[in-house]
Amino acid sequence: MIELISTQPAWFWLCLGGLLLISELIGTGGYLLWTGIAAVLVGFIALVLPFLGWEWQGILFAIFTIVSAVLWRKWLSGRQNTKADDVNQISHQLIGIKARLLTDTEEGFSRVRLADGSWRIYSDIPLLADTEVVVITVDGITLKVKPYSDDSNHEQDGQ
Repeated sequence: MIELISTQPAWFWLCLGGLLLISELIGTGGYLLWTGIAAVLVGFIALVLPFLGWEWQGILFAIFTIVSAVLWRKWLSGRQNTKADDVNQISHQLIGIKARLLTDTEEGFSRVRLADGSWRIYSDIPLLADTEVVVITVDGITLKVKPYSDDSNHEQDGQ
């Protein structure tokens, strides 16, 4: 086995990279992705440069693994994390959504239809049915809303 690896190092690296990438698909959460990619890169380099010794292949593998992981981490930290706090609270993603009231508000409460469901809403001011509202906060299963007014339409009406 060792003789086969020493005579065909490119196939060793390609197979190792493939096994690591398959293992990543099973669900390790990103830990084996960069190691697998580094192994595949070393495999291709070993195909192109067959005279490269195993010491240099190992060093390249380590360098590629570290560089790719650092670059990935840097790219991830640069991304804006818009709604990370609301991942497990789907209702909080409704903030800013516009809807129309199904009924007049009674004691501040009414309902709106969002997607395939009906949501209970609360408004500080009395509103009539079919009024367009925007969700401003979420309190349990109740959406707090305010009337929606499009300022750009009012400016155009005055011209």
